[in-house]
Amino acid sequence: MKQDRKWVYYLGLALVAAVWGANFGVSRKGMETFDPVLFSFLRFSLAVPFFFLILKLKEGKVGISLKMVPRFMIIGLVGLTALEIIVMYSIKYTTLANSSLLNVAPWPIFAALFGPFFLRERITSRLVAGGIAAMIGVCFIILGGSEGFDLSSDNMLGNLLAFAVSIIGSLFNLACMPLMKQCSPLYLSTWYTTFGVVFMFPFTIPSWGKVDWSALGGSEYSAVLFNVFLCTVIGFIVWNEGMLRIGATRANFFRYLVPAFAVAAGYLFFDESFSGWQLAGGIFMVAGLIWISLERGEPAAVNV
Repeated sequence: MKQDRKWVYYLGLALVAAVWGANFGVSRKGMETFDPVLFSFLRFSLAVPFFFLILKLKEGKVGISLKMVPRFMIIGLVGLTALEIIVMYSIKYTTLANSSLLNVAPWPIFAALFGPFFLRERITSRLVAGGIAAMIGVCFIILGGSEGFDLSSDNMLGNLLAFAVSIIGSLFNLACMPLMKQCSPLYLSTWYTTFGVVFMFPFTIPSWGKVDWSALGGSEYSAVLFNVFLCTVIGFIVWNEGMLRIGATRANFFRYLVPAFAVAAGYLFFDESFSGWQLAGGIFMVAGLIWISLERGEPAAVNV
């Protein structure tokens, strides 16, 4: 790859991070019309045909062997059905700043901390120090919110759900790594997304009748299309191409643009504030990840 072409991939990663960050606001707007689970189901179910089309065009085959079905079913149930439902409710029940930081920032840190249990790598003092810094950052974000530490508040519920996303998501990524040796990230994501939406569908049944479909307008359709094409289909392709071209470690640092754009969406659409304590928390989490990443590479992401 020519050196002067690298800026294209860096720009692509930055744009995807901006889209994913803005999606925290778009998703909350969408949930004013759709229940969280239904909104998530629409996003991924509508994206599945496009994933299969791209898989067919890129790799020439889309079939799956019967012996692989149980594994894909399990990771689809955990990595998409359960994880995405938790993501949507975390966005609904806390601020965009909290949900974006707690969803996105600790994820790679937990992957680094849990990695030795999956990859037989030893836990070093650098990993411990980086993890402690990250956890301090998480505490600052929760305590620095407008409601502080209040277990009875909706914000605290959303904070806890968002924090759970990072733990479950990192474990899910690590569990997928053996499969990455047998198939491409595109193939893996196509099939676990397919099984994930199948398992998610029963949870959407009570929600379909709550939507006045005839009254849907441009804003509702725009929110769905934004999620399907920009966040899921295009975002996945551009992000993985960037990882391929510049490396997973460098690419993952672009995840930290996501909270910044989510906070911007909070300012623009919901008049949310961002305290100095939360800013300090974000800095602690970034510093923790940088400290960890200086020693070892991060697990490659297999979802968006």
